[in-house]
Amino acid sequence: MGRKSAGIAGLLAGMSLLAAACGSTEPAQPAGEAGKPAQVTFWGWAKGTQQVVDAFNKSHKDVQIKFEEIPSGNAGGYAKFSNAVKAGNAPDVMSVEYPQLPDFVNQGALQDISADVADVKAKYPAGVFGLVELGGKAWALPMDAAPQVFFYRKDLFEKNKIEVPKTWDDFRAAAEKVKKADGKSRIATFFPDDPSVLAALSWQAGGKWFGTEGDAWKVTINDEPSKKVAEYWQGLVKDDLVKVQPSFSQEWNAAFENDTLWGYVGANWGAGVMKGNHAGQSGKWAIAPIPNWGTPASGMLGGTTFGVSKGSKNSKAAVEVVKWLTGSEEAWTARLSSGTSSGFPAIADLVPVAAKSFDASFYGGQDIYALFSESYKTVQPGWTWGPSMVQTLTTFKDALGKVGTGETTVPGVLDTAQTATVGEIKSRGLNVAQQ
Repeated sequence: MGRKSAGIAGLLAGMSLLAAACGSTEPAQPAGEAGKPAQVTFWGWAKGTQQVVDAFNKSHKDVQIKFEEIPSGNAGGYAKFSNAVKAGNAPDVMSVEYPQLPDFVNQGALQDISADVADVKAKYPAGVFGLVELGGKAWALPMDAAPQVFFYRKDLFEKNKIEVPKTWDDFRAAAEKVKKADGKSRIATFFPDDPSVLAALSWQAGGKWFGTEGDAWKVTINDEPSKKVAEYWQGLVKDDLVKVQPSFSQEWNAAFENDTLWGYVGANWGAGVMKGNHAGQSGKWAIAPIPNWGTPASGMLGGTTFGVSKGSKNSKAAVEVVKWLTGSEEAWTARLSSGTSSGFPAIADLVPVAAKSFDASFYGGQDIYALFSESYKTVQPGWTWGPSMVQTLTTFKDALGKVGTGETTVPGVLDTAQTATVGEIKSRGLNVAQQ
């Protein structure tokens, strides 16, 4: 995609956040019992994963995956993993989203797999692979990328002569038309429980929440581009142009079903979610590029990596499993043929496999993977995740929940997260540059 590394490669070579994770001896490799395959334990939650595991186990004799589906990360998966690491019984392979990866490296939960994945590094765009690197070492392999897009009810937009918005100014105008067409309907939702959307929108606008300056972290969660995004969404909330509902909640899904929610600001993976949850609306939905601020641009909303836990006694086999899960045609065929996933491979060469495997009839046969690819090419360079994202996102979530009641504003949430994050990073003994 031609963007320079957006990751944390080469960051702060002397940082204490890497101290717990570097320099240890590699765990002893198990050999399965005589005549039995080695077993790799794997915890995850991504759609279609069971089908991928089944395909692996069917095609491999020397290694077998024992898969446990756990709640998504922020719904309890990360806490379960952290507790297992502390107890010394972590799985060999763990799903970790890009934002949380530095946190788990900081905890000493993952092992450096640089040498074992050097042979596949070149398959990834530098900007994406950089998101799994800290201190020049690779701590996981990217599975997917998550470019932003806009889902909309094509039939309702056409019936009410509403143009699909290209810019955020267009989006507000369209929001006003949706509300005028049906006083109960809205164009989209503000999620009071999901800071990842605000992060992606800030990324799209050119915000940079984290960076480095010398040997210190630079924290700028409330920078100007992010404030612009926050003020924009505050205006939509204030003027009642969007619904305020928890993400993926019963009321959110009900609003789609009763035709009072005409759009969804999301990412490529939402295509599988919408198809799975609203099968009765097949043919009524379409996908468009995410509205922009004047120039086509995108951020990434989510995205999954697979890392090998520090205490794994199966690390060699675990790395081979991770390579297959992320980089084989068979894995992507199984994941997308499940009908529940619309994942976008981080390895560009696998995108045609994904496109062929996903049934796009729900979207009227639209070539949605061509759209995802275009969005992927416009992901803004220079984004870095910080060393305490679990805490940062928790602070965000707590503050966002007060926007709908008027106790705070979206710009105020950025200020709250900025202050809390600086304090958290300092409490970990890391340097923070003066703003």
